[in-house]
Amino acid sequence: MKGKTIKEIKIGDKASFQKTISESDVYLYAGITGDINPAHVNEVAAKNTIFEGRVAHGMLTAGLISAVLGVQLPGPGSIYLAQDLKFIAPVRIGDTILAEAEVVELIEEKNRVRLETICTNQEGILVLKGTATVMPPT
Repeated sequence: MKGKTIKEIKIGDKASFQKTISESDVYLYAGITGDINPAHVNEVAAKNTIFEGRVAHGMLTAGLISAVLGVQLPGPGSIYLAQDLKFIAPVRIGDTILAEAEVVELIEEKNRVRLETICTNQEGILVLKGTATVMPPT
């Protein structure tokens, strides 16, 4: 399986991935990364935060962008080089997140693609936005 080469990609191309964030996702992510911040894993402690309850790790949500880039656009064989992120709103357990990427720039001489990346929840609320730089397969 091979993703799209830079010659096959056009400005405006889009791809997406959708997932409902489960309690298991949050605990597995905490265990894998070591990020056991009570805001993610302790409901009693999290009730005293600005979120008034547990939220998913921001980087768990950002990881859904990786699924879009690595599986769909450009897809398998691409190298994720950079990502800037801004976390806009919390993601809660049970939220269904739509991660989307849109090609905004092609740098053919360097084999690079820049994509606008966003994540929204089931209510259409923007929870994350940023820009990714990817090297598509050759």
